[in-house]
Amino acid sequence: MLEVKGLSVAYGAIEAVKDVSFTVAEGQIVCLVGANGAGKSTTLRTISGLLRPLHGEILFRRRSIHQLPAHAILAAGIAHCPEGRRLFGGMTVEENLLLGAHLRRDRDIEKDAALVYDLFPVLGQRRTQRAGLFSGGEQQMVAIGRAMMARPKLLMFDEPTMGLSPIMSQQILDTIAVLRGRGTTILMVEQNALAALTLADHGYVIDLGRTTLSGPAGRLLADPRVREAYLG
Repeated sequence: MLEVKGLSVAYGAIEAVKDVSFTVAEGQIVCLVGANGAGKSTTLRTISGLLRPLHGEILFRRRSIHQLPAHAILAAGIAHCPEGRRLFGGMTVEENLLLGAHLRRDRDIEKDAALVYDLFPVLGQRRTQRAGLFSGGEQQMVAIGRAMMARPKLLMFDEPTMGLSPIMSQQILDTIAVLRGRGTTILMVEQNALAALTLADHGYVIDLGRTTLSGPAGRLLADPRVREAYLG
Protein backbone atom coordinates (compact mmCIF):
# COMPACT_ATOMS: atom_id res chain seq x y z
CA MET A 1 0.00 0.00 0.00
CA LEU A 2 2.79 2.45 0.91
CA GLU A 3 6.38 2.52 -0.32
CA VAL A 4 8.96 4.97 1.00
CA LYS A 5 12.17 4.88 -1.02
CA GLY A 6 15.42 6.59 -0.06
CA LEU A 7 13.68 9.45 1.73
CA SER A 8 15.77 12.48 2.78
CA VAL A 9 14.25 15.50 4.53
CA ALA A 10 15.86 18.63 5.97
CA TYR A 11 14.90 21.50 8.25
CA GLY A 12 16.97 24.27 6.71
CA ALA A 13 20.57 23.09 6.72
CA ILE A 14 19.88 20.21 9.14
CA GLU A 15 19.12 16.89 7.46
CA ALA A 16 16.74 15.08 9.79
CA VAL A 17 16.04 12.10 7.54
CA LYS A 18 18.92 10.85 5.42
CA ASP A 19 17.95 7.60 3.69
CA VAL A 20 14.77 6.03 5.02
CA SER A 21 13.09 3.22 3.13
CA PHE A 22 10.23 0.95 4.16
CA THR A 23 6.95 -0.54 2.95
CA VAL A 24 3.52 -0.99 4.49
CA ALA A 25 1.35 -3.80 3.20
CA GLU A 26 -2.42 -3.46 3.17
CA GLY A 27 -4.01 -4.65 6.40
CA GLN A 28 -0.82 -4.48 8.46
CA ILE A 29 0.22 -2.56 11.52
CA VAL A 30 3.76 -1.33 10.87
CA CYS A 31 5.75 0.52 13.51
CA LEU A 32 8.78 2.77 13.29
CA VAL A 33 10.95 2.68 16.40
CA GLY A 34 14.04 4.60 17.34
CA ALA A 35 15.45 7.16 19.74
CA ASN A 36 14.19 10.73 20.06
CA GLY A 37 15.43 12.77 17.13
CA ALA A 38 15.90 9.74 14.88
CA GLY A 39 13.61 11.17 12.20
CA LYS A 40 10.44 9.16 12.80
CA SER A 41 8.02 12.06 13.17
CA THR A 42 9.66 13.90 10.28
CA THR A 43 9.02 10.84 8.12
CA LEU A 44 5.30 10.83 8.96
CA ARG A 45 5.03 14.57 8.37
CA THR A 46 6.59 14.13 4.95
CA ILE A 47 4.25 11.29 4.01
CA SER A 48 1.26 13.46 4.93
CA GLY A 49 2.52 16.39 2.86
CA LEU A 50 3.44 18.76 5.67
CA LEU A 51 7.10 18.62 4.60
CA ARG A 52 8.77 18.20 1.22
CA PRO A 53 11.59 15.68 0.73
CA LEU A 54 15.03 16.62 -0.57
CA HIS A 55 15.36 13.23 -2.21
CA GLY A 56 13.48 10.00 -2.48
CA GLU A 57 10.01 8.90 -3.41
CA ILE A 58 6.74 8.08 -1.64
CA LEU A 59 4.24 5.84 -3.41
CA PHE A 60 0.72 5.21 -2.16
CA ARG A 61 -1.05 2.45 -4.04
CA ARG A 62 1.63 2.76 -6.73
CA ARG A 63 0.95 6.49 -7.18
CA SER A 64 3.65 9.03 -6.42
CA ILE A 65 2.41 11.41 -3.72
CA HIS A 66 5.47 13.21 -2.33
CA GLN A 67 4.83 16.34 -4.42
CA LEU A 68 1.12 16.54 -3.64
CA PRO A 69 -0.32 19.09 -1.17
CA ALA A 70 -1.47 17.78 2.18
CA HIS A 71 -5.19 18.01 1.39
CA ALA A 72 -4.71 15.90 -1.76
CA ILE A 73 -2.85 13.24 0.22
CA LEU A 74 -5.69 13.17 2.74
CA ALA A 75 -8.20 12.85 -0.08
CA ALA A 76 -6.17 9.97 -1.50
CA GLY A 77 -6.71 8.04 1.71
CA ILE A 78 -3.91 8.86 4.20
CA ALA A 79 -4.84 10.46 7.53
CA HIS A 80 -2.36 11.61 10.17
CA CYS A 81 -3.03 11.55 13.92
CA PRO A 82 -0.18 13.85 15.00
CA GLU A 83 2.04 13.93 18.04
CA GLY A 84 0.50 16.16 20.70
CA ARG A 85 -3.01 15.64 19.25
CA ARG A 86 -3.27 19.20 17.82
CA LEU A 87 -6.95 19.63 18.58
CA PHE A 88 -8.91 22.87 18.36
CA GLY A 89 -9.37 23.21 22.10
CA GLY A 90 -11.99 25.95 21.93
CA MET A 91 -14.23 23.84 19.70
CA THR A 92 -16.50 21.02 20.80
CA VAL A 93 -15.84 17.34 20.32
CA GLU A 94 -18.44 17.25 17.57
CA GLU A 95 -16.89 20.22 15.77
CA ASN A 96 -13.43 18.64 15.91
CA LEU A 97 -14.82 15.44 14.43
CA LEU A 98 -16.58 17.30 11.63
CA LEU A 99 -13.28 18.96 10.72
CA GLY A 100 -11.91 15.50 10.04
CA ALA A 101 -14.59 15.05 7.40
CA HIS A 102 -14.17 18.46 5.76
CA LEU A 103 -13.15 16.98 2.38
CA ARG A 104 -16.07 14.57 2.23
CA ARG A 105 -19.25 15.22 0.28
CA ASP A 106 -21.13 12.00 0.98
CA ARG A 107 -24.13 11.52 3.25
CA ASP A 108 -22.56 9.13 5.77
CA ILE A 109 -20.75 11.68 7.94
CA GLU A 110 -23.24 11.45 10.81
CA LYS A 111 -23.13 7.66 10.57
CA ASP A 112 -19.34 7.70 10.88
CA ALA A 113 -19.52 10.10 13.84
CA ALA A 114 -21.83 7.58 15.51
CA LEU A 115 -19.14 4.92 14.97
CA VAL A 116 -16.63 7.15 16.77
CA TYR A 117 -19.04 7.61 19.68
CA ASP A 118 -19.61 3.86 19.77
CA LEU A 119 -15.84 3.28 19.97
CA PHE A 120 -15.39 6.04 22.57
CA PRO A 121 -18.66 6.38 24.55
CA VAL A 122 -17.30 9.23 26.69
CA LEU A 123 -17.05 11.38 23.56
CA GLY A 124 -20.69 10.78 22.76
CA GLN A 125 -21.66 11.75 26.28
CA ARG A 126 -19.60 14.97 26.07
CA ARG A 127 -19.93 15.78 22.38
CA THR A 128 -21.02 19.38 23.00
CA GLN A 129 -18.16 20.16 25.40
CA ARG A 130 -14.95 21.92 24.38
CA ALA A 131 -12.16 19.48 23.59
CA GLY A 132 -9.61 21.61 25.45
CA LEU A 133 -11.30 20.74 28.76
CA PHE A 134 -10.66 17.01 28.36
CA SER A 135 -7.91 14.89 29.88
CA GLY A 136 -4.95 13.86 27.77
CA GLY A 137 -6.40 10.42 27.12
CA GLU A 138 -9.79 11.82 26.16
CA GLN A 139 -8.14 14.31 23.83
CA GLN A 140 -6.29 11.43 22.17
CA MET A 141 -9.66 9.79 21.62
CA VAL A 142 -10.89 12.95 19.91
CA ALA A 143 -7.77 13.05 17.74
CA ILE A 144 -8.26 9.43 16.70
CA GLY A 145 -11.93 10.06 16.01
CA ARG A 146 -11.11 13.12 13.90
CA ALA A 147 -8.71 11.03 11.79
CA MET A 148 -11.30 8.26 11.45
CA MET A 149 -13.80 10.76 10.06
CA ALA A 150 -11.70 11.10 6.91
CA ARG A 151 -12.33 7.39 6.20
CA PRO A 152 -8.62 6.74 5.60
CA LYS A 153 -7.22 3.62 4.01
CA LEU A 154 -3.95 4.27 5.85
CA LEU A 155 -3.98 5.87 9.29
CA MET A 156 -0.68 7.17 10.72
CA PHE A 157 -0.20 7.57 14.47
CA ASP A 158 2.64 9.66 15.90
CA GLU A 159 3.30 8.80 19.57
CA PRO A 160 -0.32 7.91 20.39
CA THR A 161 0.42 7.03 24.03
CA MET A 162 2.74 9.92 24.88
CA GLY A 163 1.98 11.37 28.31
CA LEU A 164 -0.82 8.92 29.06
CA SER A 165 -1.25 6.63 32.05
CA PRO A 166 -0.52 2.91 31.55
CA ILE A 167 -4.23 2.07 31.60
CA MET A 168 -5.12 4.77 29.07
CA SER A 169 -2.10 3.87 26.92
CA GLN A 170 -3.32 0.28 26.71
CA GLN A 171 -6.82 1.47 25.80
CA ILE A 172 -5.42 3.55 22.93
CA LEU A 173 -3.30 0.63 21.69
CA ASP A 174 -6.34 -1.66 21.90
CA THR A 175 -8.26 0.89 19.83
CA ILE A 176 -5.55 0.83 17.16
CA ALA A 177 -5.90 -2.95 17.00
CA VAL A 178 -9.68 -2.57 16.61
CA LEU A 179 -9.21 -0.14 13.72
CA ARG A 180 -6.92 -2.60 11.96
CA GLY A 181 -9.54 -5.28 12.50
CA ARG A 182 -12.06 -3.05 10.73
CA GLY A 183 -9.83 -2.84 7.66
CA THR A 184 -7.67 0.24 8.26
CA THR A 185 -3.95 -0.14 7.60
CA ILE A 186 -1.80 1.40 10.35
CA LEU A 187 1.62 3.08 10.33
CA MET A 188 2.69 3.97 13.85
CA VAL A 189 5.54 5.81 15.55
CA GLU A 190 5.68 4.91 19.23
CA GLN A 191 8.37 5.62 21.82
CA ASN A 192 7.32 2.55 23.80
CA ALA A 193 9.08 0.08 21.54
CA LEU A 194 7.94 -2.95 23.49
CA ALA A 195 4.27 -2.00 23.18
CA ALA A 196 4.66 -1.05 19.53
CA LEU A 197 6.43 -4.22 18.46
CA THR A 198 4.04 -6.37 20.49
CA LEU A 199 1.12 -4.86 18.59
CA ALA A 200 2.67 -4.60 15.13
CA ASP A 201 3.08 -7.09 12.30
CA HIS A 202 6.29 -5.56 11.00
CA GLY A 203 8.80 -3.05 12.31
CA TYR A 204 11.59 -0.77 11.17
CA VAL A 205 14.31 0.73 13.34
CA ILE A 206 15.33 4.27 12.38
CA ASP A 207 18.62 5.56 13.76
CA LEU A 208 20.09 8.98 12.97
CA GLY A 209 17.75 9.43 10.02
CA ARG A 210 18.43 6.04 8.43
CA THR A 211 16.65 2.69 8.36
CA THR A 212 19.02 0.32 10.14
CA LEU A 213 16.96 -2.79 10.92
CA SER A 214 13.69 -4.25 9.73
CA GLY A 215 11.70 -7.43 9.94
CA PRO A 216 8.66 -9.12 11.48
CA ALA A 217 7.89 -7.46 14.79
CA GLY A 218 8.41 -10.64 16.77
CA ARG A 219 11.87 -11.08 15.31
CA LEU A 220 12.82 -7.52 16.19
CA LEU A 221 11.57 -8.03 19.74
CA ALA A 222 14.01 -10.91 20.07
CA ASP A 223 16.94 -9.12 18.39
CA PRO A 224 19.61 -8.39 21.03
CA ARG A 225 20.50 -5.09 19.35
CA VAL A 226 16.91 -3.88 19.61
CA ARG A 227 16.55 -5.16 23.16
CA GLU A 228 19.69 -3.42 24.32
CA ALA A 229 18.97 -0.10 22.60
CA TYR A 230 15.20 0.26 22.99
CA LEU A 231 13.76 -2.33 25.37
CA GLY A 232 15.97 -1.79 28.40
